Amino acid sequence: MNDAGRPARLAVGVVSAGRVGSVLGAALANARHHVVAASGVSRASLRRAAELLPDVPLLPPDEVCTRSDLVLLAVPDDVLPGLVRGLAAADCFRPGQIVVHTAGSHGVAVLEPAAAHGVLPLALHPAMTFTGRSEDVERLASCCVGVTAPGTADTGEADPRDAVGWSVAEALVLEMSAEPVRIPEAVRPLYHAALAHGANHLMTLVGDCVQLLESAGVRPADRLVAPLLSAALDNALRHGDRALTGPVARGDSGTVRTHLERITAADPDLAAGYRALAGRTARRAAAAGLLDRAALDDVEKALEEDR
Repeated sequence: MNDAGRPARLAVGVVSAGRVGSVLGAALANARHHVVAASGVSRASLRRAAELLPDVPLLPPDEVCTRSDLVLLAVPDDVLPGLVRGLAAADCFRPGQIVVHTAGSHGVAVLEPAAAHGVLPLALHPAMTFTGRSEDVERLASCCVGVTAPGTADTGEADPRDAVGWSVAEALVLEMSAEPVRIPEAVRPLYHAALAHGANHLMTLVGDCVQLLESAGVRPADRLVAPLLSAALDNALRHGDRALTGPVARGDSGTVRTHLERITAADPDLAAGYRALAGRTARRAAAAGLLDRAALDDVEKALEEDR
């Protein structure tokens, strides 16, 4: 760290140049760190590296690590443990390095093989979706990053002995123009599950909505639903369950029956998803005081019919 509390300029190595790694590497380069190497073999990785990490040599992961002060491990969650063990067994880590991974479901425990070599282990998970394009670097400015550092207790309070880890993690996130949010080690899997449930299943929900409209010959379906879904998301974040609208939240069980009849005819698998989400919606509406007990019972009965 320098006197201003910011990390000194670091030699950064990116393993690998996927959607996340290439974007974070570019963001660190914009913060005047020096990206010295990256790994990547797929055609998409080569394209992203050429666009976002120009003139950065593409090398095997072990060489990327040995050249770097900060090793950025931007690989899928299930790949990360084996990669860390393999690099540690090959003596690719050294004391004083910073080793950062971007996997949402892992904290710093997964980096223990590297920590045994004297590195500073950090977990930095950007809470955003990545396309691997240059606009993602700009989108980081409105993004939160889930941070876990050594000694972060279940309460989310950092152990004073590990204040350096938190300080470095926070400084790196801020240098990328993002906002750090402290995530305790023990809740990383649940934290990641919550984000995946929201972001990934939202994509499925939107896709199902557009598919139903297009199957009915309604076009342009995406243009039709965009303002509605954008407003619904904004209302949900601003007002919570009190913003619920529609037949389920009103207790219109007859309309719910009609929905199920028509959706089942169009796509039985999609109807199963509608039943599950409508049931959750009804119970949340009741808990928010929007549905009384009788209306909730009517909606749930409608959802259970003809199963």
